[in-house]
Amino acid sequence: MVMTAIRMSARTERVELLGLTAVYASPAMRSLFQLVERVARSQAAVLILGESGTGKEIVARAVHTFSLRCSRPWVDFSCGALPEHLLESELFGYERGAFSGAVTAKPGLFELAHTGTLFLDEVGELDPRMQVKLLRVLDGVPYYRLGGTKKVQVDVRIVAATNADLERAVEQGRFRSDLYHRLSQVVLRVPPLRERREDLAPLAELFLSGYEASPKLTRSALAALERYHWPGNVRELRNVLTRAALAAGGAPIEASHLGLPVVLPEPQGAVTLRGLDWLEREADLKIEAQDKNPWTSLKINADPDQFHFAVVTDRTGGHREKAAALLGISRRTLSRKLKLYGNLQPFRNGARPEPLPRNGIGPEERLEDERELAGKTA
Repeated sequence: MVMTAIRMSARTERVELLGLTAVYASPAMRSLFQLVERVARSQAAVLILGESGTGKEIVARAVHTFSLRCSRPWVDFSCGALPEHLLESELFGYERGAFSGAVTAKPGLFELAHTGTLFLDEVGELDPRMQVKLLRVLDGVPYYRLGGTKKVQVDVRIVAATNADLERAVEQGRFRSDLYHRLSQVVLRVPPLRERREDLAPLAELFLSGYEASPKLTRSALAALERYHWPGNVRELRNVLTRAALAAGGAPIEASHLGLPVVLPEPQGAVTLRGLDWLEREADLKIEAQDKNPWTSLKINADPDQFHFAVVTDRTGGHREKAAALLGISRRTLSRKLKLYGNLQPFRNGARPEPLPRNGIGPEERLEDERELAGKTA
């Protein structure tokens, strides 16, 4: 069998950004990076918006790299990674004896990023009290470390990112409008992968170059990548190619190695799941019997992100740690997503899915979170 491997186009741009590599060939990403270069030279705060896995951190690093602060510190932090009481000490630091276990003083991330750039990922996850304190620091007001008596003054450029709809959060009272306007002096939107399919081939070549044999994509494999909707965006692409490279064993990667669905959902309107062998097998879905049992075919009148979470959650039998690993996110973020969507429980043997608790995460999940946090901070 004759197979043709795909090579990276000469028009592809490649940029090294603080240890990460950005490659792109699409007009959308070219326009975005041209805007980034202009914005970076100002001192304005930047808010980066985009779906999960689109590469918002790459854009944030580009803002720092192209800025006048490029030789100064770069500090990145995920606001959704820690609970409130740990988040404050991480951002603003603490003095010795400020709390149990504080045997030495520790500078916060704002101090570490002094004269440089502080990247706040998942900024939409900040609780109201932290939003107030962050706003004061952004306005140039000195602050105290936890347990401190001396005010700290910092000069930091803030670059924030989120996949949440902050404007809606402001309308619902979950995010302060003054903080939103302070963070969004400049807004950069990272397009999802489905809107820049020209980037698929160069991204695939970049990810596959990390393997010893550097396997290539056949035309059938590239066509399969281009047909897929990529609800998990670049992060999902990397995971798919990792599995495909292992399955190919050093040979050129065929479409069969990718394990992608045969028939794919569209981003608008009701989404019907068809052709996913693993889901039909695990959920015992029978597509032709839909008129007899409406739950034999999954339909979600929602965005692709909600569809993706429903599929992956069912695929893992509701096991959140496994689902988070497949999605490339933390389990805490997955819990928040499930709480937001509210009805994405496993749907086995034709049973209607039960909604998750509406007024917060259930006691079992809360206990799991506490155990996970204790393991990370031990």
